[in-house]
Amino acid sequence: MTRKLRTIAIVVAVFIVVILVLPFLIPVNQFRSTVEEKLSASFGRKVQVGGLSLSLLSGALSAENLSIADDPKFSASPFLTAKSFKVGIEMVPLIFSRSLRVTALAIEKPEVTLLRDAAGRWNYSSLGGSSAKSPSSGKSSGAASDFQVHRIALKDGRISIGKAGSSKRTTYDNVNLSAEEVSLTKPFRVNLSVGLPGGGSLKTSKALVGPLNQQDASLTPFDAKIILDGFDLASSGVLDSSAGLAGVMDLDATLTSENGEAATKGSMKFSKFLLVAGGTPSNVPVTVNFSTNSNLHANTGVLQPSTVKVGNATAQISGTYESRGADTVVNLKFNGQDMPARDLQAFLAALAINLPKGASLETGTLNADLHVTGPTNHLITNGTMGLFKTRLAGFNLGSKLAAISALAGIQTGSDLDIEKLTTSIHMAPDGLRAEQLNLVVPSLGTVIGAGTVDARNHLDFKMLATLAAGASTPGSAGASGVGGLLGGILGGGKSSQVQRIPFLIQGTASDPKFIPDVAGIARDMLKGQISDLTAAPQSNSQQQQQKNNPLSGLGDLFKKKKP
Repeated sequence: MTRKLRTIAIVVAVFIVVILVLPFLIPVNQFRSTVEEKLSASFGRKVQVGGLSLSLLSGALSAENLSIADDPKFSASPFLTAKSFKVGIEMVPLIFSRSLRVTALAIEKPEVTLLRDAAGRWNYSSLGGSSAKSPSSGKSSGAASDFQVHRIALKDGRISIGKAGSSKRTTYDNVNLSAEEVSLTKPFRVNLSVGLPGGGSLKTSKALVGPLNQQDASLTPFDAKIILDGFDLASSGVLDSSAGLAGVMDLDATLTSENGEAATKGSMKFSKFLLVAGGTPSNVPVTVNFSTNSNLHANTGVLQPSTVKVGNATAQISGTYESRGADTVVNLKFNGQDMPARDLQAFLAALAINLPKGASLETGTLNADLHVTGPTNHLITNGTMGLFKTRLAGFNLGSKLAAISALAGIQTGSDLDIEKLTTSIHMAPDGLRAEQLNLVVPSLGTVIGAGTVDARNHLDFKMLATLAAGASTPGSAGASGVGGLLGGILGGGKSSQVQRIPFLIQGTASDPKFIPDVAGIARDMLKGQISDLTAAPQSNSQQQQQKNNPLSGLGDLFKKKKP
């Protein structure tokens, strides 16, 4: 070995020895209190770190544990904990002057708890506040204005979100955050990715954040593009999974905030939507192109007129929303006119409006004027809906009505043509109620009534059919038994005479059962008899006619009731 090579080998050996031995010669644990004090002053919370160790190769101090206290108004438990914490430092000042200059922070597997109180204030609002106290002096600290780090990273973290005073939490895993040139007095760039309940993800790229609002960190300005993929609305608590509600949302939007005013603009796509228990998740997506303005001080916002699309069906939606603790309460108006029924039929199941098995909407349009209110996990919808000039293919109403003797023999064809079907509705997570239902079927006549569809999709409707002139009636030739008797009661076999027949619809929407309303018949017969007793005196010819036919006085018993 030459002298030159021997010298190089000695230098390398000495360097290795220095690297191995020097960390033990520098009492790094004496810096623990310095690290804790600087971080406590910057965050405005008490920060504790475990035993420190030094790595010259990585130029970092490592701590076994990290804990950042919560705002005492929210919880006595830590706001953030981590089992591993690294502080990047400048080695030359540390070795020669025992000066600690932080260049980077890296937190491994942090667990963060975000809480919101009844007033809508978050527990992170006071982070880095101007009212932060130095743990050693108890006085206001200006360290926040001096806090600057080249890079901060949180890796493989977990965030739990809930209400203050409640143990219920929604958990988000795989949280990764990186920020560059971090300063509490200047804007800086942030990249964030979060795993969502149900397997979805949230991502932002190069979001601009800051400077920190030292009165309320939640009001810190930001400008970000946010992408949500596969956000499970039930798993996250937006919809009430215990009520059987469900849905998955994809979001592509830009968010900007300044001086407590935020604006959001973008598009949302909802799939597998289920808004009423007992319905069926929709197999067609709903797309919403939206724009909102929010007041972060008051936790309120306005949904500007936005467009909702299902296939070629288009509607408008607008309204307001307000955050109350962990809940978001909405007050929305939905209006759609002349929407193609065929495009909407797959989505109707999400509202527990199911078509009979084997039937489909071939033509027609749907109008809807709806008012949606309440917290997002318990929405209440009221309004009116109308279906016009529609063909329900594959549904023979006449065969279904055959179970009702008074309607046996009516022919409506294998496809049902509907001139119109209008109703006022009330929808809640536990089911749907329809009132003032009015159905006009040219081959039958008109049907009015009201009823409910419960959480198990069971029907309970009371209906009254008014037969059209020329409709086949039970009083026609060959009618006998109960059908013939009812036919005589309801019109004496004359198809030109108005006939009104009460009946019930039960079973399920996919397999409806049409049965006679015996109680309704008896009730109206009694009303008819009472009406006859209190009627004006009859002429001799009328009295003689009634004497010859004791049941003729019941001819008007099924007339439409006056409001």
